[in-house]
Amino acid sequence: MSWLDEVRFDDRGLVTVIAQDAASGRVLMVAWANAEALAETASTGRAVYYSRSRSRLWRKGEESGHSQQLRELRLDCDGDAVLYLVEQGGGVACHTGRESCFFRRFGDGKWQAVDPVLEDPELVYRK
Repeated sequence: MSWLDEVRFDDRGLVTVIAQDAASGRVLMVAWANAEALAETASTGRAVYYSRSRSRLWRKGEESGHSQQLRELRLDCDGDAVLYLVEQGGGVACHTGRESCFFRRFGDGKWQAVDPVLEDPELVYRK
């Protein structure tokens, strides 16, 4: 049995991936991976995801330069979520130019942006 056989992919062949900064413990982002993305991540040490909007593999940093180097790969108890412990290149994981995609905090009945934009996304993410 392959290690990938222990991952419970959904009916689309995807599994949820949480990317967490290996040094700080901060959750950076949530994305998806298929078996091919997981295999490439494990073999290269670079975070690879599956882009649902583009219907293809997405190698983190391929457009922005903000790649993620894998430090550890973990599978949850049910086998239906994967954790990438990573070293975030450039300190920016989010397409909004912030460190983390989780930059909004709930308070006073609304979501409020509480983390600064570190890089202008218009300058970093070229299409």
